Amino acid sequence: MKVLQFTIPVAKENSIVVQEDILPHFYDHLHRHYETQVTWVLKGEGTLIAGNYMKQFKSGDIYILGANQPHIFKSDPAYFDKRRKKEIHNITIFFNPDGLLMQLLDLPEMKNIRKFVSSTASGFKIPAVDCGLISDHITKVKNNKGALRVAAFIEMLQELSGVKNLAPLANASSENLITDTEGLRMNDIYQYTMDNYTDNISLKKIASIAHLTPHAFCRYFKKHTRKTYVTFLNEIRINEACKIMLGGNFENIASVAYDTGFSNAVTFNRVFKKVVGKSPREYIREYIQRVD
Repeated sequence: MKVLQFTIPVAKENSIVVQEDILPHFYDHLHRHYETQVTWVLKGEGTLIAGNYMKQFKSGDIYILGANQPHIFKSDPAYFDKRRKKEIHNITIFFNPDGLLMQLLDLPEMKNIRKFVSSTASGFKIPAVDCGLISDHITKVKNNKGALRVAAFIEMLQELSGVKNLAPLANASSENLITDTEGLRMNDIYQYTMDNYTDNISLKKIASIAHLTPHAFCRYFKKHTRKTYVTFLNEIRINEACKIMLGGNFENIASVAYDTGFSNAVTFNRVFKKVVGKSPREYIREYIQRVD
């Protein structure tokens, strides 16, 4: 795999940087940066890994990712098939609360906003009910320049600070202390797993990808993710299973199990309920009830 710098630089000429991407797929390497980011996925589907958080994302989702939080928006495999001619579209706002904006956030009138920004270290997903309003604010920030962009940005933060029921994406951990070298190693682990989750990945094989012994790998992975590698692998498989079932293109539950790397339906059902909190049949039934 090509080795890329783990810390991704963001333009420094402005205190607020807006980036709009219309591309075949999302940037597909684990990375981090000093800036906090607000990302609105206008178009695209895949899996978001942020620290030890891993869930599927879809069009319309809005995320806040903390400063220095390692993350990757991994597009679904269909986006890497040139014959499908698929594309993603996202708008991301980057800002460094410890940079040029520090004096602005220190104003007494910014107390609530400052408190909210300081709480974003582990990231958030904006509840669906609030996405319409927040996306309007993101659009306003994108469309304005200069002082008007700063004003629109403050309005967006004010609105975000009032969003209810925000739960951190990742558990608090030492993720911000990960070195660039360790980040590249974790990137290799994530990439190999997400590209080969349907295979029977042995501990010896994944440890070799990380250039560690199996015993050292287990300790290393648990230290940086607070979960075992088997748990991580199963979460990837279950995320993919959910996508298949919601897409409706499958014969039965057993076929989904085999297509996502499980050796039998019994294990699949047990792991699915542990990860999702309900059985595959209950998951499908509840989805059908919501869309009807």
